[in-house]
Amino acid sequence: MSCIVEMRNVGFTVQDRELVGDVSHSFNEGTTTAIVGPSGSGKTTILKLASGLIIPTEGHVFFRGRDIARMNRAETIAFRKEAAVVFQDSALWANQSLFQTLELPLRLHFPQMTNAEREQRVNEVAIEVGYRKNLGIRPAQLSMGEQKMLAFARALICSPGLLYLDEWTESLDENASRRLIGIVKKMRVQGASLIIVSHDIRVIRDLADFVLIIQGGQIFLQLSREQITSDEDISRYLQGDVE
Repeated sequence: MSCIVEMRNVGFTVQDRELVGDVSHSFNEGTTTAIVGPSGSGKTTILKLASGLIIPTEGHVFFRGRDIARMNRAETIAFRKEAAVVFQDSALWANQSLFQTLELPLRLHFPQMTNAEREQRVNEVAIEVGYRKNLGIRPAQLSMGEQKMLAFARALICSPGLLYLDEWTESLDENASRRLIGIVKKMRVQGASLIIVSHDIRVIRDLADFVLIIQGGQIFLQLSREQITSDEDISRYLQGDVE
């Protein structure tokens, strides 16, 4: 099984405060890894480091063997085409319509697409995540749950093979949550690689092949799927830490 993302002795310090310290881990192709831990433990920071959104102050992060921080422009664009992120706060562009937000990645990564093809793809993905309202409005007119749905749609728009999900079912009602979990399950079957941050024990047990438990900005414990589902002590530990 090949490695798709590797974190090697990664640290991240801000104003003399160490948020992440000496994290090393290889994320294998076609697997789902859940990053869990108490609030403030560094989960989201580790996800952002693994996705190249922030650059480590120590160590290196590699995508298919290439140091993300040293990629040239063409390599970075190719990486962003294959690897998409769903942010905890959705991070939709406030001054752009929903359609423009979803269309932009297509304009960047598929310049050969016609206007009609881009419009068709945007509408397809919006419907796939369960959004059937007006795409001409701006994010401020949406509920938090709807914003999360559109953030998920934006991540899907280029059919990525690697998906980073930060509390991606948060603020969703039960039906919307089931729909997005169903999409993720389908992606797993199709061979996608997923790195997720979640506090939902049901999601972790349902999806994760591996779990990294984070404490104090470091990996405290690594678990396999078999350990998650078969060991009652570990299940209780996860239940306490995650929920």
